[in-house]
Amino acid sequence: MCHRNLKKRGILSPAQLLSFSKLPEPTSGVIARAAEIMETSIQAMKRKVNLKTQQSQHPTDALSEDLLSIIANMSGCLPYMLPPKCPNTCLANKYRPITGACNNRDHPRWGASNTALARWLPPVYEDGFSQPRGWNPGFLYNGFPLPPVREVTRHVIQVSNEVVTDDDRYSDLLMAWGQYIDHDIAFTPQSTSKAAFGGGADCQMTCENQNPCFPIQVSFRKRLPAVRGPYEAMTPRQPTVSNVFSTAAFRFGHATIHPLQELSLPCAWYFPGGLDPLIRGLLARPAKLQVQDQLMNEELTERLFVLSNSSTLDLASINLQRGRDHGLPGYNEWREFCGLPRLETPADLSTAITSRSVADKILDLYKHPDNVDVWLGGLAENFLPRARTGPLFACLIGKQMKALRDGDWFWWENSHVFTDAQRRELEKHSLSRVICDNTGLTRVPVDAFQVGKFPEDFESCDSIPGVNLEAWRETFPQDDKCGFPESVENGDFVHCEESGRRVLVYSCRHGYELQGREQLTCTQEGWDFQPPLCKDVNECADGAHPPCHASARCRNTKGGFQCLCADPYELGDDGRTCVDKHGRLAVAHAALPPLHSHGAGPSPDNWTRVSHRTRTGTKSTLPISETGGGTPELGCGKHQAIGTSPQRAAAQDSEQESAGMEGRDTHRLPRAL
Repeated sequence: MCHRNLKKRGILSPAQLLSFSKLPEPTSGVIARAAEIMETSIQAMKRKVNLKTQQSQHPTDALSEDLLSIIANMSGCLPYMLPPKCPNTCLANKYRPITGACNNRDHPRWGASNTALARWLPPVYEDGFSQPRGWNPGFLYNGFPLPPVREVTRHVIQVSNEVVTDDDRYSDLLMAWGQYIDHDIAFTPQSTSKAAFGGGADCQMTCENQNPCFPIQVSFRKRLPAVRGPYEAMTPRQPTVSNVFSTAAFRFGHATIHPLQELSLPCAWYFPGGLDPLIRGLLARPAKLQVQDQLMNEELTERLFVLSNSSTLDLASINLQRGRDHGLPGYNEWREFCGLPRLETPADLSTAITSRSVADKILDLYKHPDNVDVWLGGLAENFLPRARTGPLFACLIGKQMKALRDGDWFWWENSHVFTDAQRRELEKHSLSRVICDNTGLTRVPVDAFQVGKFPEDFESCDSIPGVNLEAWRETFPQDDKCGFPESVENGDFVHCEESGRRVLVYSCRHGYELQGREQLTCTQEGWDFQPPLCKDVNECADGAHPPCHASARCRNTKGGFQCLCADPYELGDDGRTCVDKHGRLAVAHAALPPLHSHGAGPSPDNWTRVSHRTRTGTKSTLPISETGGGTPELGCGKHQAIGTSPQRAAAQDSEQESAGMEGRDTHRLPRAL
């Protein structure tokens, strides 16, 4: 069933599956697109005025503020550069918004979603602006070119699935939970463009570095206390997630993944028995130990996201290429940033990496320690005591986690957030208790991250402490004149206090809008206003942002809307677009009468076609959602697409040389702002 769904969505390759898994929500997509337009515009201005920038000078430094403002406004970036308006209500002061905005009222965008990642060191780009390390073949670092990332994977990182050492302390859940945390705080959209900005070359077809296409050249012949040790004391700091944490340090967890050959992604989500067997396996199975000569198994470097065709991806190469794409400086720059000594000689390197063979392979490829990619250097370091990272990643992860904690006004340990009794209850809580409360498992380890044998090391859920919600029971003075008003249809209210008085803050369910006062205050005479009403929103009347594609008809419903299709078309998986039985977009004027204010022309992206060459060199054109005939071939001679970092590619014969396409992560783009 999952393969049919993927085909219906037009997902024919692992690269498209990876891209699909990183699809941003609409606002993020709009911001990413605006950032790409702004960067391309600045690049065009640079060529127009023939700016002579140095490696250390940013092209925007030579452009006037007025010109930059015009570019920001016309690209669509300007609204997202301005600070948001922070509501001053007791509800906003009591609860964190889901976007993270306004957590710090002096700096309302600190730590918020849809903002650029923080730079702890200046970026390194070969043109001083956006070309990643390794972009230009003739560019030298300390007299040497950087090695292709795929060669680094094959010679240093990759190990056979059979050569894996189990961790004697931690379970597989440490890896899985880390993945969840990472995608919660550091998830970034990919480039919204499918073709090169200059010339329009399709990123799936070209083997050249053309922004946003960043190929991975491949010779494919053979086909937290637990992490970095204890915390330090709190100090106020900027909580925004950093580039080096998001793209390098926190991705150490990829080296702790076992080769789960029996579990084929993405169909694991349809695993018989539901979630419980998977959770039980994560609790009872040891994680893979991050050994210097066993960094990542072949399941990740040769068969990531295997579908029914021969395509595949290489996670290690994606990670290395991602770091270069984000302009991360080399390994030694980050060691110096963390107060660690630079490693200048082979003898120096051997003090950080005790495996002489691994250290020799790294130097043989990079030629100089300064050239080493930070993800590889940090990954290969000797562990600190009682930790699962070396000193560099311990420093970077620790700095980021402390920033997230100390920069969060709503952090649960802060005295103004919860009462003493509530904090004592929260201290009892654990991931083991969460598993007990949300799965059918009846026995779990006391510490979900500590590996144990089943059943002797598993405790009954009855003995796992939980939170007593009595600490949150609300009480009111006996002389209170207000009580609680009747509930609001299609809405609700939250109780809080303001200046010692009871306050109710109202909100409506999705699809409804508030009419009346949002906030009511209790006085000696009762509530100061009547409760508001929640009125249905007619989404279909929004001509500026129609909820349905032009191929569908919009019908308003209570609290929502429906997109309707005319025969023989059916509604696509997005619930907004009409497609035929092959998943192809319906032609708007043929499928339905004109929708006038409800419709707009079909998005050009929906009419994208993939132009490809067969092995004989014959050019052909197929719809992007075409499912017959296998994955499109690439027109790169003997080179064909495999593993990408991290967007688009298609891998072909395992006996041929291949080239993978990177669609560049877009959170680096707003740095020009």
